[in-house]
Amino acid sequence: MGDVTTNATTGYTDTHCHLYDTRGVAQDDVITAAHAAGVTTMITVGCDATTTASAIDTASRYDGIYATAGLHPHEAKFGVDTIVEFLDDPHVIAIGECGLDYYYDHSPRSIQRDVFAAQIQLAHARGLPLIVHTRDAWADTFDVLAAEGMPERTVFHCFTGGPEEAQQCLDLGAYLSFSGIVSFKSATALHDAARLCPIDRLLAETDSPYLAPVPHRGRSNQPAYVTYVVQALAGLRDTTTDSVRDATSANARLAFPALGP
Repeated sequence: MGDVTTNATTGYTDTHCHLYDTRGVAQDDVITAAHAAGVTTMITVGCDATTTASAIDTASRYDGIYATAGLHPHEAKFGVDTIVEFLDDPHVIAIGECGLDYYYDHSPRSIQRDVFAAQIQLAHARGLPLIVHTRDAWADTFDVLAAEGMPERTVFHCFTGGPEEAQQCLDLGAYLSFSGIVSFKSATALHDAARLCPIDRLLAETDSPYLAPVPHRGRSNQPAYVTYVVQALAGLRDTTTDSVRDATSANARLAFPALGP
């Protein structure tokens, strides 16, 4: 089992990565690189039955890595029953990622809404945090959450909205998790949202292997690069990288209590 020598409360936390997809790089090497960069905690997120099983396997073999069980809106057509069996595994600390994606429509929108609602219900029933994916579907995302009741700990992962959407999420009590997109110069509305977000609701993630931050934009992403996300957030907020690192790691432990103190 992998060792993490840096104290988890003073290291970086990547609240959303996909360690079963390392784009051909050995998983051990990706995790070693993360530890070398000071990343002490990683949440590897399931998107369907296969990736959830893989996430659990990784979490079972490494200290400081945790898994989630979820059905991504792209995979909603397969039905929420395909992931329920994983919810009793002790390595699973949250439901998701789940939500709505109207950009690709890989699953019919009505099924996406039903499956999103079902996973919100599971989060309530199990007392687990909820990880939300939303793309081109803000109104329906808020409608489904209103209908089902938002879980006490809800994270909008890879937040891509502007200040208006950010405020709506914050008014509901959610956390906002920012990815490498926040380092892109063109993402001005997202920059405004990152400045607006209170420090105690701020999270950092890579969503690796996707959305690598500057200076690695356009390449395969990895959890080690959450350091650049934190640096970008610190620059936007005119504060130190250490303060954002410490805040996002502390917030992760509030959003996901199974991470421990």
